[in-house]
Amino acid sequence: MTNAAITDLVAHGNSSARIAELLRAAILHGEYQPGQRLRQEDVAQRFGASRVPVREAFRTLEADGLVTLVANTGAWVSRLSLTECDEVYQTRERVEPLLLRYALPHIDEAHADRLEELAAQMQRTDGVEEFLRLDREFHLGSYEAAETTVLGDLVRRLWNTTQHYRRAFTLLLDEHATRVVHDEHHMLVGAIRAGDADDAERILAGHIRRTRLGLARHPEVFDLLP
Repeated sequence: MTNAAITDLVAHGNSSARIAELLRAAILHGEYQPGQRLRQEDVAQRFGASRVPVREAFRTLEADGLVTLVANTGAWVSRLSLTECDEVYQTRERVEPLLLRYALPHIDEAHADRLEELAAQMQRTDGVEEFLRLDREFHLGSYEAAETTVLGDLVRRLWNTTQHYRRAFTLLLDEHATRVVHDEHHMLVGAIRAGDADDAERILAGHIRRTRLGLARHPEVFDLLP
């Protein structure tokens, strides 16, 4: 391979990673909705790139659980039916508490302080997008110290696939339900500080289950999304 070809390959790789990062943020922020088609030419124009790195970015996002590719047809933002979403949440109820158990021995005081601050920030914000950003940082941040080879990537993918439905669920919360969510965050921090893995697992599983059951009571959410 010539030096020029290597340089071109690296440039495409860098461009693909940049597009994947920007498109990931746009999807998670709700700029693209579940089931919405992603046209290569439109994405290439938006990010000032050729179609080759866009195709590579789509493959990266497919591995992240954010994009569904159909051979010889195109790419769409991934979407879930109510049944599929229920299955994903039931999976999360079981694997995230285990991941937290792995992380718990490695969470020091400074890390716990950061989680507590995130819980407080969530309680103070009125913005749905800001809440979702903080909530994602809080939960994924509580797992980041875990030394695993499989669970971390699996949980991030599951979080990606349910992002739009967490947004819909958050919009449905009344004052009482919102207070319960915040209380659970603070209780979770307390269990983490105490190093009580059993209590932390119990609180987290109930926290995830509450969202699953809430979405099940509102099947219209899955009809309203495109």
